[in-house]
Amino acid sequence: MSNMAAVEEDFPRGGSSKKPTGSKIVVQRTEVDNLFQSNEQVEAKKRKAAVKDDGKKLKKPKTGREKEGDLTLNAAAKCVEILHMKNVKEGMLMLGCVKEVTDFEVTVSLPCGLQGFLSIKNICDSYAKLLTEQLESADIEEFCSLPHLFHPGMVIRCVVAKLDVAKAGSLSIQLSINPKLVNKALTSSSLKAGMVLSGCVESVEDHGCIVDIGINGSKAFLPRKAEKDKQNNPEELKVGQYVTSQVEQVKNEGRVVRLSVSPPTVTQACADSEQGWNLTNLLPGLLVKATIKKVTKHGLILDFLSSFSGQVDFLHMEQEQASSYTEGAEVRACVLYVEPSSRLVALSLRSYLVQPGNGVEPSPAGGDRIGEVVKDCKMTAMHHMSGAMLELPDKTKAFVHRNHLKESKEPPNENRVLAMPEHTCRILDFSPMDQIHFVSLRKSMIEKPFFRYHDLQAGQVVEGTVSVLLSHGMVVHLSDHIKGLVPRTHLSDIVLKNPEKKYVEGMKIKCRVLSVDAGKKKLYLTRKKALVESSLPLFLSFADARPGRVSHGHIVCIRDFGCIFRFYNNVKGLVPLRELSSEVITNPEEVFYVGQVLKAKVLQCDPDKEKMVLSFKAAVEGNTEEAAKPQFDCEVGKRLEARVLKKSVNSLEVAILPDDIRAVLPTMHLSDHLSNCPLLWETLQEGDNISNLVCFNKNKQNITLTKKPTVRWSLEEGVVAKDFSEITVGMQLIGWIKNIMSYGVFVEFPYGLVGLAPKSAMSDKFIRDATTSFQLGQTVIAKVTNLDEEKRRFLVTLKISEVISPESDAQTRLLSGLQERRAVTEMLALRDNSDLRQQLAALSVGQKLKLTVDTVMDSGATFKSDDLAGASIQATKHHVMGVNLTPGQKVTAVILHIDILSACVHVSVLSKLVGKKKSLNEGSKYTAMVQHIDKDFAVISLDDTAQLTMIQTSRHLNEIFLSESEKLKAGMSLSVEVIESSCQEAQGLPLVSWERCAPKRQRVTSESQTGSKGHLFGEIVQGKVRTVKPTSIQVTLEDGSTGSVHVSEVMEVTEMHQGSFPTSSVKVDSVVTARVIGGRDVSSYRFLPFSHPKFTYTIPELTLIPSKVDKSGADFKPVPAKEKLKGYKVGEELTCFVSKFNPKRKSLEVTTDPCVTGTVELLAMITDPKDAGHPEKLYKLGQAVHAKVVEVNSKPQRFTLSLNGVHKLEQGSVTLGMVINIQPQTGLLLRLPFGATGTVAVTDLADAYKPNPLDRYSKDQVLRCFLVGSENGKWQLSLRPSRLNPQQAKPVKDEEVLSVDKLKAGQIIRGFVKSVGEQGVFIRLSRSITGRAQFQQSTRYFVNNHKVLSDHLPPNTLLTTKILSVNKEEELVNLSLLPEDTGKPDILPESLSLPLRLIGEEKKKHDTQKKKRKLSESEQKQAEPQVPKKKKKKAKKAKTDDSDSGVEVYFREEDKEDEEEPKSNSVKQVRQDSAGPSRLQVTAGFSWDVGLSSLKPASAAQEGDSSDGEDQDGSSKPQKKSRHEQEQEKKAAEKALVQREAELMDPSLRPQDAPAFERLLLASPNSSLLWLQYMAHHLQATQIEQARAVAERALKTISFREEQEKLNVWVALLNLENMYGTEESLKKVFERALQFCEPMPVYQQLADIYTKSDKTKEAEGLYKTMVKRFRQNKAVWLSYGTFLLQQGQGDAASAVLQRALKSLPSKESVDVIGKFAQLEFRYGDSEKGRAMFDKVLTSYPKRTDLWSVFIDLMVKHGSQKEVRALFDRVIHLSVSVKKIKFFFKRYLEYEKKHGTPQSIQAVKEKAMEFVEAKGTEAAH
Repeated sequence: MSNMAAVEEDFPRGGSSKKPTGSKIVVQRTEVDNLFQSNEQVEAKKRKAAVKDDGKKLKKPKTGREKEGDLTLNAAAKCVEILHMKNVKEGMLMLGCVKEVTDFEVTVSLPCGLQGFLSIKNICDSYAKLLTEQLESADIEEFCSLPHLFHPGMVIRCVVAKLDVAKAGSLSIQLSINPKLVNKALTSSSLKAGMVLSGCVESVEDHGCIVDIGINGSKAFLPRKAEKDKQNNPEELKVGQYVTSQVEQVKNEGRVVRLSVSPPTVTQACADSEQGWNLTNLLPGLLVKATIKKVTKHGLILDFLSSFSGQVDFLHMEQEQASSYTEGAEVRACVLYVEPSSRLVALSLRSYLVQPGNGVEPSPAGGDRIGEVVKDCKMTAMHHMSGAMLELPDKTKAFVHRNHLKESKEPPNENRVLAMPEHTCRILDFSPMDQIHFVSLRKSMIEKPFFRYHDLQAGQVVEGTVSVLLSHGMVVHLSDHIKGLVPRTHLSDIVLKNPEKKYVEGMKIKCRVLSVDAGKKKLYLTRKKALVESSLPLFLSFADARPGRVSHGHIVCIRDFGCIFRFYNNVKGLVPLRELSSEVITNPEEVFYVGQVLKAKVLQCDPDKEKMVLSFKAAVEGNTEEAAKPQFDCEVGKRLEARVLKKSVNSLEVAILPDDIRAVLPTMHLSDHLSNCPLLWETLQEGDNISNLVCFNKNKQNITLTKKPTVRWSLEEGVVAKDFSEITVGMQLIGWIKNIMSYGVFVEFPYGLVGLAPKSAMSDKFIRDATTSFQLGQTVIAKVTNLDEEKRRFLVTLKISEVISPESDAQTRLLSGLQERRAVTEMLALRDNSDLRQQLAALSVGQKLKLTVDTVMDSGATFKSDDLAGASIQATKHHVMGVNLTPGQKVTAVILHIDILSACVHVSVLSKLVGKKKSLNEGSKYTAMVQHIDKDFAVISLDDTAQLTMIQTSRHLNEIFLSESEKLKAGMSLSVEVIESSCQEAQGLPLVSWERCAPKRQRVTSESQTGSKGHLFGEIVQGKVRTVKPTSIQVTLEDGSTGSVHVSEVMEVTEMHQGSFPTSSVKVDSVVTARVIGGRDVSSYRFLPFSHPKFTYTIPELTLIPSKVDKSGADFKPVPAKEKLKGYKVGEELTCFVSKFNPKRKSLEVTTDPCVTGTVELLAMITDPKDAGHPEKLYKLGQAVHAKVVEVNSKPQRFTLSLNGVHKLEQGSVTLGMVINIQPQTGLLLRLPFGATGTVAVTDLADAYKPNPLDRYSKDQVLRCFLVGSENGKWQLSLRPSRLNPQQAKPVKDEEVLSVDKLKAGQIIRGFVKSVGEQGVFIRLSRSITGRAQFQQSTRYFVNNHKVLSDHLPPNTLLTTKILSVNKEEELVNLSLLPEDTGKPDILPESLSLPLRLIGEEKKKHDTQKKKRKLSESEQKQAEPQVPKKKKKKAKKAKTDDSDSGVEVYFREEDKEDEEEPKSNSVKQVRQDSAGPSRLQVTAGFSWDVGLSSLKPASAAQEGDSSDGEDQDGSSKPQKKSRHEQEQEKKAAEKALVQREAELMDPSLRPQDAPAFERLLLASPNSSLLWLQYMAHHLQATQIEQARAVAERALKTISFREEQEKLNVWVALLNLENMYGTEESLKKVFERALQFCEPMPVYQQLADIYTKSDKTKEAEGLYKTMVKRFRQNKAVWLSYGTFLLQQGQGDAASAVLQRALKSLPSKESVDVIGKFAQLEFRYGDSEKGRAMFDKVLTSYPKRTDLWSVFIDLMVKHGSQKEVRALFDRVIHLSVSVKKIKFFFKRYLEYEKKHGTPQSIQAVKEKAMEFVEAKGTEAAH
């Protein structure tokens, strides 16, 4: 109720509603039927009121004559208008529609947008009685609440019971549906059959119910069967229920009435005159037949029930049938309301009221739009007395009440409103009775931020007005009808005793929304300053409260277990006792109070359960920064994209995408060009996206972004200081002017650093007033000059002479500036959809237009163009000079500038600009004239080429203009040089560099000779040599100017020698005669092209070559650089001079001529790979060298030469190459000279193959290589010595196989493994030939999976093979690797204990012999090819060898290699040998015994390795050696000797004495490897103390950063103490190691040492400590479990597992159980392991990784039956199809390996079933 009262203020229905109600409610006449009495006085009064009241006409009470009898007539209204609020009277009957139902009140929609309220008291007498009984008895069983009796959309007849005046003076309509009031005018005698009446159920009886129809002395009964027909409400009727029913039978003169509710009869029943209806008893909702009497603009006048007159307003006419409404037409109408006093009857023709069975829709079809602001609405009709109709953009209709056409205090001006083409309105409400939206055009309504409670969000800061102070809080009005409550505890940060002293009614205050419930219209606000002003992220939902975030909230409740802490929207959590403070708090109530605002940090949050644990302690401990981070999660220097949220004067507020992080983009940061900044700011609208932004600073408050391309470049290139500490004097930074003071300017840099440029350091010019030089926001390059560390301040200089600007900086800036302007143009063109802007956007500078002259004035001319209607086209007087123009004349003009914002185009009609364009030469110079200036840019024309281009008006970022004369102006001349003749980014305009022209074309060189005009080309001059440099000579000429002589112009080429220095032949101070051949640019010192003989040079370029000096002037012609270049031919030999070495590219720059420079790449400079390191040592500056031309190209300009006598690669020659990649599959990839590349196959690396052939090559190594041939642009190369220098090469051991024809069956040949596949072992015999050995020809053992072979034969393993057969047609070679064919051991080691392929007597004998024999080295080598060369473990020859240091290295290799190969010389074997000394074990990745393990001659070791164990012990070959063999042996021995010598020189070999160690340690002090070798060296001589000392030195020496190296030494020391020390010394070392290293690895290493040395007890003690200390570490528990299981303590291991599960986080438990189960399988009881897996997988059936591990273990340890059972379980899991497919694959593999064809088939069938089942599922 109260709400509607409030609403009325905003939409009063009808005139001003503030008048006392008395004036409106016209006295109701009791004698209704007496119509004869004249009623003039009332009429007159009313008319006066009407004149006063906005000139509205009132409907007159109809004073028609009355016929005899009961029939009453009424006169028609003058003008049809809608029902206004002021015309509503008590007792008026209306038809309404239920809009909303609450427990105690029903909101009813009435005609014409009015709204009334039906209270629970006004239903009917019997319901009211029932209510009072209920209240007294407190038994609420059969009581039926309002929502059960009414539903939205239900149509009811009601009567205005009372007009309530609300507090604000607006009216509220109280309705009643009590039949006694609704049917008041009927009497029992006037009841007739067929009448449709409304009533309420009075009581429910056995056969039906008694309905109260409000007529005294009449009982109405509704039989049960009739009740059942009711379609829409089949359930039982209840007391108080409203029913519309038809009178079926009237008995006893109306005392008993039978009713019917059968829908068709009730809804279609039309009232007719026989039923005795008259104006006094006419009821709303009755259907009547009517005739249209008059059609008016605002509605219809109808006649019905023979002689009554009624009206239909425009809201109730059917829009679709409007055309069929003509006078005399018959229509069905429904009575809407009856006004008793004036006898006005309003009817409706709307189908939902007239047609049977149609209900009324309580809400609009398009969804809830209330509160929406709609733009672009069109007004379709204006009804002056009522309001206006609007059409919204989506074609729905809406109605504006006349009061809402204007502001409430304004006078009405309806015609002005109607004349407006478009309107913006706010939808106020939807009226179900009229089925239309009511809207308002009031500006004040549209601009309201909050119109409904739905518009408010929790956390929003709002402003409101204090309305009233209550005991429980304060009511604050945010708008006329939105009010919120500030609870008592939220009035202030502290509890207020007397709030009335602080808050007064009407006071404006700022609050923050705590929570809002739009449905219940409840709004809670807070006034707590800490909450209102908090900048921390708000928690509006549990999802916002991510762990680690911090926010402000308030305490709502304090308990002994902690505080309940609340944020917004009822998001609350618990702060447990321990988290309240860092001090212990036992009684929180003493420390905290309810309502206290604090910061809290989220520790954990479960959004689903809406539970949260918070901490005050953590929030205070300074963790707020990281908590606030998610809000500011953006790196400085990172490219971003953002969306504009809001525009303020100096900046844009943006949201960084995709996370919507708020940031600020200052306007001055939109561009490097300050004139572009406001343009871009204007163009960007809210909602636009901006790309290429970069964050340059972020702090707690905000993130600041920039779009300045130069600043972005500096951040991306890393040319920034991130902190004051990184700034150094001399550093150059890019920044911008932040502040301008009288004493200097402050320059800001990224990361918030600010430096001061004092007045003296601002410019090379003299600055009087610092404030007028630079502009705020100007981008500048600054160089740091002074640092003040204490105050953290620094000074910078902005002088152009002292800073170096980045290369091509000016051009890049120009292009980015033009691009920004282009972007502005495009945005404007797209945004406005105006044709003109799109046409303007299509124009570009330099484009020609056909125009018509419009006006000609002194100041210039204006033009017209048909294509550009609406644009102003103008030319200044400078641009029409010398052209006669008359209005109407057609001219061609060229565009100089387009201003899209003001739609203005500047053109020129000068003939030299409009003429035909001439092409430009890159690098050539022109004189240019400024044609148009536009802020930071200028348009210039080049000479007489008719070419225009754009330049920037400033040449340097730091340039400043102190006076107008310094700036560029139109008409000025500039000298420009073309860089690019047509630049894409500048829309095809040329790109130029420019400088101002000196006023005269001369340069004053000395005071004495001011007349020097420079020098002409070809002039002969005399001069004195001033300085001699390697590449040039400076000469002082007679007129005092300076000339220069290039090294190539000193002497005749014929007299020069290779390697000589021409300039050294000229002495300083000698007098020379020279001739001018060109000149240099003064500023850039670049050569000017020899453009014109008449051109004078300021610095002449001279020649001293006699033949040139003596030539006659006519023959002496200038040759441009391009011509010179074209003169060179590829392969030609030239003399050139070394000018520069480029260390980065390792290339040499040479010059042949003053204007031609060529480059020589590294590979074309040297002939010996040794010189590759320092090629610059070979060449000196200014030296003359002979070169061959490799490539000559003028565009792009490339001139490359070669100094090694070769200019192209030829087949069969030798060249140098640089390794760029090492590919195991193919070999080496080399870069060759002149841009070529080539590959070396593995078989072409050497004449004698060696194992691991690629190990001796590294990236960037330079090698000599032989060019074998090329295909597809890639060269095939060879590094074989027999190819490189055939004369000196030794005999070839492994011949090159050039074709298959050279191969014969039975030949023994070596090759490298290419790959191992299912078809066999593929062996590379040469670069083009690959042979294959099938598995049965590869090994004697039975191999069921080629993986076994591929593990033992990695690519490039060297093998000896025998050719079985050669197929020459298909080039197939079949090979054998069997021992009986090759004479080499089998490729698979015995240790794999694989089954043999053949079983025969001999075979068995042979085997027993084999097993006795120790494994040969070579076999072992082949067995473990994965271990890289230096990590290969050497097997010791004799265990008690004298040179054995007693130190044994064991490996922790990742690839479990050692675990699988018991034959590797493992610790266990050593331990059995009790005779040997006890050993020190060191974990490391090296071999201790290189060169010590045995004194077997190195030759044997080497040969043995390289030939794959070629020479077995002599027993296998007893026959005598031939002479050839003896020679071979001799050669081999010699070769071995040479290799041995080389080895001794090799620095990587292990030293033999202390000095050698010391020498190596100086070179690499951080190498733990060396230190450990040194320790071993001492231990060998049992010098234990020295070994300890070495370890201590190592710990001091090794850098603290090398943690792993240090750990290695500690472990060695622990090992040493364990072996040779006492328990005490070991403990001390261990404690020290813990201090210096990560404790966990140290513990683990000591535990391993104990375990290895059988100190089980100590190991166990240590493990117990470890699991206490590192209980959160999974690895420790696993390690302890492994230890226990290895010791056979299965039960103890189970106990450890239980403890582990308790200690570790629950998410780890599954993995831990799985790992323990694996350990059980490996070391313990496999049954137990199975049980553990079963248990875990029952709980976690979707863990397919565990299933996979379980299957592997079962295959290894279980029976076939168990494995199959397991597979059957797995394939029925409910996991993804992909995973099941994987398991089926494994099942099939298993069956193929171990099963029978039947079992394989069975698996396939299961798979088919599975697929079909999935198919049918999908189909369903």
